[in-house]
Amino acid sequence: MRRIAIFAVLAGLAGSAAWAAPPPIAVPPLRTQFNAQDSADLKRISAYLDTLKNIQGRFLQVAGNGKSEQGIFYLRKPGRVRFEYQKPNPVVIVADGATVAVENSDLKTTDRYPLGSSPLRLLLSEGADLSTDPRIASLKREPGALSVTAREASGPAQGSITMTFSDSGGLELRQWEVVDAQGARTTISVNDMRQVAELPPRLFIIRDLSPFKQTGR
Repeated sequence: MRRIAIFAVLAGLAGSAAWAAPPPIAVPPLRTQFNAQDSADLKRISAYLDTLKNIQGRFLQVAGNGKSEQGIFYLRKPGRVRFEYQKPNPVVIVADGATVAVENSDLKTTDRYPLGSSPLRLLLSEGADLSTDPRIASLKREPGALSVTAREASGPAQGSITMTFSDSGGLELRQWEVVDAQGARTTISVNDMRQVAELPPRLFIIRDLSPFKQTGR
């Protein structure tokens, strides 16, 4: 039986199997003071994220127990994304601008959550300035890579998300890792990302799979 780890959705995504979460671990500390170079890099990341308007690509999700899933995703700003898992995984995740829904065609269920409770709202928002966002906890530079971590100290999205970008002649999103309040980690890598002229609005319509609601019973 599959268990959905909603914190990893949007962005993040859905966990694919039932597994015991490890003991709680420390999430990154609250934001510290950034220097001029840090602020400049955070503005670079913000400007890059703002270019992601209509995107299609593939993703690979790896849970903390090593279980992996893959599929296709579609992103349209502001606030819309769709993750289609490769069969036999029956899950589709859709955000319609206000709500994130997890649709399970095997169980005939649709679970809904506020988009504001999803860590990937940083990725789905328009005009965000990470250099002034109080949720930004840290920035890390490595040869050819740049990572930024945002932290939620409380609420349903408590935990952290770290977005990693390649940085060789220009930024490109490579992956994000979510750590929830119980210390469970989920990593999502993206590839074959490309800008498209338009994405059909039907991709971001949430379906209610409950047979009771569909028949009005």
